[in-house]
Amino acid sequence: MKRDLARELYRAFRNQPRKNRFAQNLETRSQTDEPQQIGLVLNEIVEARDWRQGLAEGNIFMEWDKIVGIEISTHSTPISLLEGRLTIQTSSTAWATQLNLISTNLLKIISSSAPGALVETLTFIGPHAPSWKKGLRTIRGAKGPRDTYG
Repeated sequence: MKRDLARELYRAFRNQPRKNRFAQNLETRSQTDEPQQIGLVLNEIVEARDWRQGLAEGNIFMEWDKIVGIEISTHSTPISLLEGRLTIQTSSTAWATQLNLISTNLLKIISSSAPGALVETLTFIGPHAPSWKKGLRTIRGAKGPRDTYG
């Protein structure tokens, strides 16, 4: 008879007693009768649930003007941070080009001001282009109003 290793591992795992580290932390907290500072309690919760990276990444969005400076922050906005890639939208394509030229320095500034955040690359995009599609009767593949000039 053929053994099914996956089923045996599942049964062994299922029959083991579960250890919930969050419940253990809460039990030790409920046993203390002394009041504690809320900052210490919040730090313990952040450490227990491993929220350091998420909070550091959120600080990039909240404190963007303090991290990169007033001049750059007026012309750029962080949009998303996925898999180590920070996408930044700029007010013009010229600003996207200029920020792309200083991206290595900007990446160093971001990583030093937000320790714990996983930012490996920066991607700059310009503003959204206007849509030439107007009305119900449009031609697929046409260039819009510029298409009529010969």
